[in-house]
Order: sequence, then structure tokens, then C-alpha cells
Amino acid sequence: MAEPTVFIIDDDEAYRDSVRELVSSVGLATEAYCSAVDFLAAFDATRPGCLVLDVRMARMSGLALQERLAAMGARIPIVFISGHGDIAMAVKAVKDGAVDFVQKPYREQQLLDAIDEALRRDATMRNRPATEGGKRLDKEIAALTLREREVMQLALKGLPSKVIAKDLDISYRTVEQHRSRLLEKLGVSSITELMRLHSERSPD
Repeated sequence: MAEPTVFIIDDDEAYRDSVRELVSSVGLATEAYCSAVDFLAAFDATRPGCLVLDVRMARMSGLALQERLAAMGARIPIVFISGHGDIAMAVKAVKDGAVDFVQKPYREQQLLDAIDEALRRDATMRNRPATEGGKRLDKEIAALTLREREVMQLALKGLPSKVIAKDLDISYRTVEQHRSRLLEKLGVSSITELMRLHSERSPD
């Protein structure tokens, strides 16, 4: 399995760099993003790791990103960090599956402990045996055409058809046709269902 990565998302450059330096100092791989939108553009659900996510950001808040990932079927563990959080916000974040809610200015050991727990949860989830649905999916993905697999991989990142069309240099209509065919071949009704089954496959 690939090395786990701590994905840090914060629009405050000083805090973003501070967290990245702290996490790197204990030997963990990191990637940093200044916005939730930038993270989503690069997100790959097959990569192990966790998020260290600021709550209040422009364009898309941390809580909105948490909801978006849940809607996509992505189960990457999240540690929230915020200088503006209140009790209600923390309760909602944890109720929706967050590992912890750490206040700025954070205590280094508290944040590292939360990250360690998040990575442990991610590893436990990924090491579970594949379900029958996940095993079936492996065989059916192998039967897809190369283009259908390309469209599938981009769709699993949550990219809309217009963006996929641009990335693959094909028409929007062609992407929609590929999406329709691959869903039919895989026996699922939506990309969300596909994401759920994809997460149940055995780790590579």
C-alpha cells in the first residue's frame, strides 16, 4: 500500500506552513492546499491518509468539504482545526464523522495525536477484506474499455462531465455516453454507488 499522506487545507499560509512543518518533523508525508476547491481538483480516493482541515475558508468551507466528500462516498478521516470554531460547530463536525476538532492556536501534541488516530482509522478501513460487491467490481472494471476507465477514474475524483471532457479533450456528450455505458457495465445506478463499491475493494 502507498505511504499515507496528511493533506493540509488552510487558507492561512502561516498556519498551513506551520502544520506542514510539524507533521513533516515526525516523518509523515504531507501535501498542502490553500483551498478546499484546489484539494478536490487533486483528490484521489485510492490514496491513504487523512485531512487536517480548516473550518472557515473562502469559496468552500471545511464543513462544506466534509459534506461534499460524504456525498461522493469518500471516507477519508478528517481532523478539523479552527481559530473561530464554537461548540455547535465542533459537535456537528464530529457527529458527521470528524476524528477531532482542534482549536487554534493548537497544542502540537494534541494535533499529532489526532492525526495519528485519523491515520489509524484510515488504515483499519483500507485493510478490511473486500466485500463481495468490491470483488465483483474488480472483475467488471477489467472489462471496461481504456476510455471508460479513464472517465471512471476522473469521475471517482468527483469531477463533473464538463471538466472530464476538457481533461480528456473529448466532447461533453461523449463523456456522458461513456459514463452511462460504464455504469451499466458495472451494474450500478450512480457514481456515488460506484464510489462506495470502489472503497470496498481490496487495497492494491
